[in-house]
Amino acid sequence: MLAIVGLGIVGFAGCSPHRPTPKAEADALAAALTSGDFTHVALAAGAPDAAALTAARTAAFTGLDGADPAVSVTSVSVDPKDSTKATAGLHWEWDLGTAKPWTYDVTTQLDLVEAGGTSAWKAHWRTSLLAPDLADGEVLTEQRVAAERGTVLAGNGDAIITQRPVWRVGIDKTHVDASGQDAAARALATALGMDPAAYAAQVAAAGPKAFVEAITVRQGDATYDIGALRKLAGVNTVNDSLPLAPTRLFARPILGQVGQATKEIVDGSHGAIVAGDLAGLSGLERQYDEQLRGRPGLTVLATAGAVKRQLFHTDAVAGVPLQTTLDVRLQTVAEQILAPVQGNAALVVLRPSTGEILAAASGPNGDGTSTATVGQYAPGSTFKVAGALALLRAGLTPDSTMPCPGKAVVDGYAFNNVSDYPASALGDIPLRTAFAHSCNTAFVGQAGTVDANALLAAARSLGLDPAPSLGFPAFLASVPTDSTGTDHAASMIGQGRVLASPLGMVTVAASVAAGHTVTPVLVKASAGTATAGANGAASGGTSPSASASASSSGAAGAAVPSPSSSATEPATPAKPLTQEEATTLRTLMRGVVTDGTATMLRDIPAPEVDAKTGTAQFQGPQGLANHAWMIAIHGDLAVAAFVETGDLGATTAGPLVHQLLVAAG
Repeated sequence: MLAIVGLGIVGFAGCSPHRPTPKAEADALAAALTSGDFTHVALAAGAPDAAALTAARTAAFTGLDGADPAVSVTSVSVDPKDSTKATAGLHWEWDLGTAKPWTYDVTTQLDLVEAGGTSAWKAHWRTSLLAPDLADGEVLTEQRVAAERGTVLAGNGDAIITQRPVWRVGIDKTHVDASGQDAAARALATALGMDPAAYAAQVAAAGPKAFVEAITVRQGDATYDIGALRKLAGVNTVNDSLPLAPTRLFARPILGQVGQATKEIVDGSHGAIVAGDLAGLSGLERQYDEQLRGRPGLTVLATAGAVKRQLFHTDAVAGVPLQTTLDVRLQTVAEQILAPVQGNAALVVLRPSTGEILAAASGPNGDGTSTATVGQYAPGSTFKVAGALALLRAGLTPDSTMPCPGKAVVDGYAFNNVSDYPASALGDIPLRTAFAHSCNTAFVGQAGTVDANALLAAARSLGLDPAPSLGFPAFLASVPTDSTGTDHAASMIGQGRVLASPLGMVTVAASVAAGHTVTPVLVKASAGTATAGANGAASGGTSPSASASASSSGAAGAAVPSPSSSATEPATPAKPLTQEEATTLRTLMRGVVTDGTATMLRDIPAPEVDAKTGTAQFQGPQGLANHAWMIAIHGDLAVAAFVETGDLGATTAGPLVHQLLVAAG
């Protein structure tokens, strides 16, 4: 005979070597219990047929919200006194989204049946194979207790997103006669700017005593007159709370939102999230949802009518807070400054000594994306900081003289300076003057001094990494390596195929201030923090198209024809920025404030401010238009301001930086 213990086979005297073992049938039963398909299982006489078993399994597990078990064979042993009988041990494991899985073990008997000269093992069936002591007529149900969601923290440890009071506003069908419900729904929808027909249909489809929510409103939000809404027929307001940021728009493109889990999220969670659960819907809340949402508490019951008995219980485990570097006051100030600005705009504040992002505000009147961190635009003359570094590395000094004509022609294309460029700064001028007044023609004229790779190397030294992995969706910059002629000349003034984000350009300023290459930080590491896919679709959004900026040119010239593609940038580490190089660049940037295009910052109280303005032309819907930029350094603050469609960097972005630095104190 045979004994199979712990899945090992032990032989006994007198056992035929050709007799089948029960292991294969035990495996088939385990597979059927896992999948629900019993068509390939041989069962002992008296067992229900395969279809009935599938139906029984489905009915028993209906209350587990579609969770799938894994069943494995842990042991098979043949009775040492009767080689036609065996016992199989089966191990069940359920991942129900809790901190620990629900596991249990059951056993079944198998018989060796001789028929027609063949032998086959057949398993006995009983309902308790599905769950411990489960009886016919009992079904498994679960009672979930949501875990406390982890908060998103500011740099000082205070909660940014926390439970805040809201009003749930909707039609309560017990507050209005059936004949008046359609009109009530349409009136409320009209007052809220919703589609009246769609909301009325939603109300009609709900149960006779349903409360049909139309909108959730932050308590104290002056946008909505809750008192007036309450006076409408059938309207009810339910006092509730939701995890929310300090204001409705606070860092929304970055932090994202929390709400009822969508079907897509539920389906993709493999049972960890069920309908009705709160989940991160976008931004960091979505990317770090597994960390933030914690694990629910769960009780599994075997239920038959009113009789219930507990089979499994585990307590809820609270989510782990997500530590960011944001400064709530500076973020709020930046958003207030951007409130009247039309179109895409951004203000980013970074602490050079640590690389921490203190504010990353995107204008509320843009397209809803995080312009601050993923916007892709020609940086214009702010990129001359990289051009200046490349020239310094080529042997020039701030006092090196270079021509600054009114027009520079490269391969038949004319580059110009801005319309209000001072005549006193034309002619042969030192690099410091060309930088202070942002002479396009001077930098274009130096295109032969540094090639595309040297310009890229300088940009990389200033933190413009083409493929950053920062723990959140981010784009810093893209600088071509194969540019020549007109294309390379345009690169020298931050146009052509050069693209950057406001985050990228504030990193340039921060690197100069710190005296070394800075890497921006927004999310601090903590237990449970995961950054997989940080620069991909986890954000729930897409970057603005770069096509308009990619064909931009000199600040006051016609658009430079853009090549159809950019070369792939090398992934080799950047040459470190030295303290000596940074000191020289700060001297050049200080000249922009004292004598150049950023004199509006001269009245900012000490410490002194260093800056660089930028204007980049692009082909807009109505013809040529300008991106307006400014980057600045003030003590241990680096700032970048960007307006997609403006006048000049000095006149459009400059005032934004001035307001922020004054408010920052």
